[in-house]
Amino acid sequence: FVSYQVEILDWKTKKQLCFLDKVEPNATVREIRSMFHKLYPRWYPARQSIKLDPKGKSLRDEEILQHLPVGTTATLYFKDLGPQIGWTTVFLIEYTGPLFIYFLFYFRMPFVYGLDERFTSSPHPVVNLACICHSFHYIKRLIETVFVHRFSHGTMPLRNIVKNCLYYWGFAAWLAYYINHPLYTPPSYGKKQINFAVIMFLLCEAGNFSIHVALSDLQRNGSKTRKIPYPTKNPFTWLFFFVSCPNYTYEVGTWISFTIMTQCVPVGLFTLLCFIQMTIWAKDKHCTYLREFKDYPSLRMPIIPFLL
Repeated sequence: FVSYQVEILDWKTKKQLCFLDKVEPNATVREIRSMFHKLYPRWYPARQSIKLDPKGKSLRDEEILQHLPVGTTATLYFKDLGPQIGWTTVFLIEYTGPLFIYFLFYFRMPFVYGLDERFTSSPHPVVNLACICHSFHYIKRLIETVFVHRFSHGTMPLRNIVKNCLYYWGFAAWLAYYINHPLYTPPSYGKKQINFAVIMFLLCEAGNFSIHVALSDLQRNGSKTRKIPYPTKNPFTWLFFFVSCPNYTYEVGTWISFTIMTQCVPVGLFTLLCFIQMTIWAKDKHCTYLREFKDYPSLRMPIIPFLL
């Protein structure tokens, strides 16, 4: 076979960083990252972005050298992504915070509402129910992180963890402050409104979990090849008939039900932000599916059936 020569340049300065000689044609980008790492130990593979063009997208680990649009002397570009942190660790940190922060307000610690209200409990049953639902949501997320999720990208830039934690932890504190406040008033329509919201909440949580399991099953045996997700025998997965990302649909439904249950403005604002962010993610994933699969179901929308 004809061996390849791979030249790796800095994406910004175009300075040559290394020259790899006699690289096998069937070498993957992952193997090239490892070769580069041996020459530059401080740039471990997860920290490397290898590109065909300085301003282009990063090449995927599984892409093969001889299938790339390059000659036998290939020029690739390297970008340092900075220190990385594993996604499992990211999610554990992001989701553990809200779980415990909420309890500070629920148990009315002395520094929250003042000494007169310390360690007292709310007379409204919905406050206890809200704490149970909020805790259940984040405990479910932690369990999914450890036992269900399979991550196509193993790491995230370390600097992003601060931004993410500020979002999740900050909103958890804001919601909890108002829901557990001594002056909090229960929903306008009383038990009917609360019971409807709880049923909706549990259905959406079950749906969200079912979708995560279905997506995880697509990557069984460590496969990283993207596949079209289809409905299974589980009725909660039938939303795949209509949307590309039903996990986001159910997630938004969870927070809508929590808003109805608590009738609290900060919860509503958090739900709105969640919807905006998840719509962006869903549209991006939907476009990726359309780009990669010519036979992708035409009826599907990104997040809301028949609309969006």
